[in-house]
Amino acid sequence: MSNEFKNFHSNNALTEAEVIAKFIKESKKTTPVKVYIQGKLNHLNSDNVKLFGQDNFWIIIGEYHEVNKILELNKHTIENYHLENDRRNSAIPLMNLLHLNARVEPGAFIREGVEIEKNAIIMMGAVLNIGAKIGENTMIDMNCVIGARGIIGKNVHIGAGTVIAGVLEPPSKDPVIIEDEVFIGANVVVLEGVKVCKGSVIAAGSVVTKDVPPNTVVAGMPAKIIKSKDSRTADKVQLLEDLRG
Repeated sequence: MSNEFKNFHSNNALTEAEVIAKFIKESKKTTPVKVYIQGKLNHLNSDNVKLFGQDNFWIIIGEYHEVNKILELNKHTIENYHLENDRRNSAIPLMNLLHLNARVEPGAFIREGVEIEKNAIIMMGAVLNIGAKIGENTMIDMNCVIGARGIIGKNVHIGAGTVIAGVLEPPSKDPVIIEDEVFIGANVVVLEGVKVCKGSVIAAGSVVTKDVPPNTVVAGMPAKIIKSKDSRTADKVQLLEDLRG
């Protein structure tokens, strides 16, 4: 989590959802672009952009309105260009991952304001929204969505394609809480405000609409308790320590 978001959070006597909403509202919206240019650049203010190249080939990275000024000023000497962008008026940047003591695979999208503890694993295609918290040794498998404010405990497995609902509206609604040592199969949906207690197992494809007691196994749409967790079930959902660390 960035210092900017931490400071914003600590200086506001609001609910967490209200803090996030206010942070989004007050953040500087950004439309970053990258443009590849073939041609001469006679009119160039490089103070507000990053500039690479020389002579007849250039790469410029910066905000769209700044880059567009350069394109307009040099349109008579630019032979060709290609412009790339992937967002418009974005309020929250992606997290800088370099400080994490966790494993994050290519293609994961993690927004600023997410907390990830050590030895967590974030697999390809996972999406983690602002305010989400991922505990130590937890795996977020491929193409999972962890919505805003979703709280995931330690030693948890969230199966591929699972959606943990986010909660920003209404701000009074409780977030999803997945406690420690929970195992969630593939393609599960956990709805807003649900608490899945320690040691529980959620069968693949389930839709969880209400709280799950500790050490129980639930399945179905909507999910219902089918049994207590026993040694046989524990063996089936055992985590592999070699995947962590």
